[in-house]
Amino acid sequence: MTPESVENLLPVLKRIEQRILWLSTLMIHHANNVRPNPDKTKVGGHQASSASAVSVLTALYFYFLKATDRVLVKPHASPAFHAALYLMGLLPREKLMMLRQFGGLQSYPSRTKDPVGVDFSGGSMGLGPVAPTFAALVQHYAKAHFGATTAERFIAISGDAELDEGNIWEALIEEELQRLPNLIWVIDLNRQSLDRITPGVRAAKLKRLFADCEWQVLEAKYGHELQRAFARPGGEALRQCIDDMTNEEYQHLIRCDGATVRAALAQRPNGSDILTCIADVPDAALPGLLANLGGHDLALLIDRLCEAERTTDRPTVIFAYTIKGYGLPIYGDPFNHAALLSNERIAELRAAFGLTEETQWDAFPPDSPEGRWCAERARQLQLVRPTLPLPISPRDVPDALDATQAPVVSTQEAFGRAMVRLADLPKVGQRIVTSSADVSISTNLGGWINRVGTFTLREVSDYEANRARILNWQLGRSGQHIELGIAEMNLFSLLGQMGLAHELMGQLLLPIGTVYDPFVCRGLDAIIYGLYSGAKFIVVATPSGVTLAPEGGAHQSSVTPSLGIELPELDYYEPTFAIEVEWALCEALRQCLDRAQGRSSYLRLSTKPIDQALLEPVLRREGKEALRQQALAGGYVLHRSPEFGHTPYALHLVTCGVMVPEVLQAADYLEREGVAVNVINLISPRRAYDSWHAAQERGDETHVLARLLPPTTRQAPILAVHDAAPHALAWVGSVFGQKTRALGVTKFGQSGYRADLYRYFHIDPPSIIRHGFELVDEAQQAQRALVFRASAL
Repeated sequence: MTPESVENLLPVLKRIEQRILWLSTLMIHHANNVRPNPDKTKVGGHQASSASAVSVLTALYFYFLKATDRVLVKPHASPAFHAALYLMGLLPREKLMMLRQFGGLQSYPSRTKDPVGVDFSGGSMGLGPVAPTFAALVQHYAKAHFGATTAERFIAISGDAELDEGNIWEALIEEELQRLPNLIWVIDLNRQSLDRITPGVRAAKLKRLFADCEWQVLEAKYGHELQRAFARPGGEALRQCIDDMTNEEYQHLIRCDGATVRAALAQRPNGSDILTCIADVPDAALPGLLANLGGHDLALLIDRLCEAERTTDRPTVIFAYTIKGYGLPIYGDPFNHAALLSNERIAELRAAFGLTEETQWDAFPPDSPEGRWCAERARQLQLVRPTLPLPISPRDVPDALDATQAPVVSTQEAFGRAMVRLADLPKVGQRIVTSSADVSISTNLGGWINRVGTFTLREVSDYEANRARILNWQLGRSGQHIELGIAEMNLFSLLGQMGLAHELMGQLLLPIGTVYDPFVCRGLDAIIYGLYSGAKFIVVATPSGVTLAPEGGAHQSSVTPSLGIELPELDYYEPTFAIEVEWALCEALRQCLDRAQGRSSYLRLSTKPIDQALLEPVLRREGKEALRQQALAGGYVLHRSPEFGHTPYALHLVTCGVMVPEVLQAADYLEREGVAVNVINLISPRRAYDSWHAAQERGDETHVLARLLPPTTRQAPILAVHDAAPHALAWVGSVFGQKTRALGVTKFGQSGYRADLYRYFHIDPPSIIRHGFELVDEAQQAQRALVFRASAL
């Protein structure tokens, strides 16, 4: 549109802006003060925070946005966002009355829980703005590899206090993110956080930081009314006065009466010039003039957005100066963050907006200028998007990759060899994209990268092209690996957006990220955010556990298996053998291709070499396909004594991953000493647990552990052994109420050889044997006590 047409549209936009403000305020009021509340506690909502973003939302959704834009709405503006969708006819009225209600509108925008229109979930501070940032990079990747995408531009609306979060700056200094002209951030600079007014110097520092990260920095600071005042005699003194004013003083003055404001301004430096500038401004209008900030000036916001649109070489950030609670009686109050308007104030506001109790939930009449424009914007934006067909199906992923493996090999090495085979896999290979936080070589991605190259938007020169080297980066836009700096939050943020590429931009990607297992916790917030948003990705975490012995306690992970078991929408595998790595990796890819029900996957691997011959007896006994199905269901029996179930001297040994050789060694000794053993390799404790949980819901015993722990063996105790916190496998004993002891990592480790660490944590063969004998003896004593009590009765 031309500037003239924008000017003609402004009256309509301002009426839409006002209705969004009212509806968002009413939604929160209804949730807290009208709707029945059986909990008798505050429902919550943020009337002031939502109000400060209303102008930005109006400028975006009712003027600037295109159907190919994807938007992150700041979490506390959720009510205003939903009000905008309602005015466009995309939400029924009853949904507005269900804010923060089960099955209703979420407290913060949610891709997976809200009914329509949400591109990026919000809620955990800092994660939201970074999501569209990485999505903008993913769009460049998808377009370079597959041509057209259904999304082209990515926009984030963030509160200024959200910029306190460190993960934002981890992302902004990432070089690949500094060349994204398809990215715009709008900062709702209301200068308030939950508990305080932020210092006035903060905005200047933030602008410098963005500029140092090579962003274009724009601002919408003063509205047109103030700009006209600045153009009058004495206007420069007024501008300097406001610029120099602390945020605390400014927010105090805009809430004072005009006479008080005039007197305060007169006391400022160059006060006489200021008084000359405002001489024609009535007292009643003076606080409003002072509060005329650019973040509430629709014409100015639209102008800045259009300027950002014209930028073709870098991302843009727009600092939109706003007032928290703008348009409400509580505006500018330092403590208005969670404040709620009283019934009396709601009634006054309703009347001021020309509404009644009967009309307060109304949208605009369809034949009104506002109603017609709302309908037109709904048609233009196409926020209800169809589900696109997938270019490949789970059937295109084989059951295994048949990579050549050495007789003795670690799961990390097996993963590296499997990745090389994936590069040649028809249809599937071209959709795989990997990433790493500067650990590609040390997580065995080197072979894959040598085959497919590394993606970058930068212009680079290869000064090592004629020299022998371990890794051939082949930097360019055709590569299938994205190398990041050492920032795990960035890695998992990128994986999450690659894992949503099909839904966000119409191009399926199969993302695989590698990371050292202890640093999974470093990026846990971003992992949770991706899972909550419905992303499908694969995390390969290696090396892991105290088995990474010489690296010391700082790198020896112990709690990650618990995360793998407990995080929603995540499968977790801890394989022992090379073929299990292939089975798990292929299943993880199939899960990514099930966009409706599939999960993300976490593979916990190790650098410890494992003798592959240990699996041969099981393969001969079960057959390869049957064993694959058992493994992916959760686990299988590695070894079971022939007399197990027929002797009282029996013990279940449950383990996974790198501890299998030690457990088998201990089992062999116990067996030779007369203890029947049942050795279970639980390569996916998560799938085994879920199988049991689902069976409980159904009220039957058709689950994995019912097969691994047959009825005749359930009197025998269980000894669980894990290179991780012991409780990660301790739950197995509760399935059938068996006496259980769990061995694992209960303290921080230290440097040493594996044997030293295993002995220190009592997961070495002698310790397993000792605990095994103790459990069997305790079980026998308990059985004898039962017999004695029975005979006494």
